Amino acid sequence: MQTTNRWGWGVLLLCLALLVNGCGYSFPHVYEGAHRTVYMPTWQNRTNKLGLDMKLYQSLSRWFQQAEKVDLTRQKGEASDYVLTGEILSIDLPSVSWNTIADVTGTKVSLIVRFALKDQRSGKAVWEVGGKLYTADYTVTSTTVADEDQALAKIIDDLSEDLYIGVLKKIRQQQNRSTPPSS
Repeated sequence: MQTTNRWGWGVLLLCLALLVNGCGYSFPHVYEGAHRTVYMPTWQNRTNKLGLDMKLYQSLSRWFQQAEKVDLTRQKGEASDYVLTGEILSIDLPSVSWNTIADVTGTKVSLIVRFALKDQRSGKAVWEVGGKLYTADYTVTSTTVADEDQALAKIIDDLSEDLYIGVLKKIRQQQNRSTPPSS
């Protein structure tokens, strides 16, 4: 009985220690540091699909509305802490799959982008991706513009989420480097 009692107290103390000290896990969608502004100039669109840069900015803006202390802006005049630049390198609309009786069974939309997040004060890149591929597959009965647009909307949302989470992560890392450890 004594051993069981000690075991119970040990578990209780361990749980209390974790509760008091925290486990070090952070939610990737949440930023709780000092207020920051990210300036995002218009991305270069090297594809023949017009308006992709605007759709990306609108989607990314929706993601950044979740962060109370990080603002995304297109206004260069506003004081910004970071600059998010990028370009849409290529798009492949669509690659088509056929079944055995020559009916279209699926499309694959591909988008390649590159981007960089720079610290405005130091001018140094804190995050750079030289080329990232995003794809979306859709089963269809015939190839239509609506199918392409639906696939492209998914890709843009996935890209926006990746950028949002990545920017918050890099801002947190920068803040942790600049915050002196408590004694």
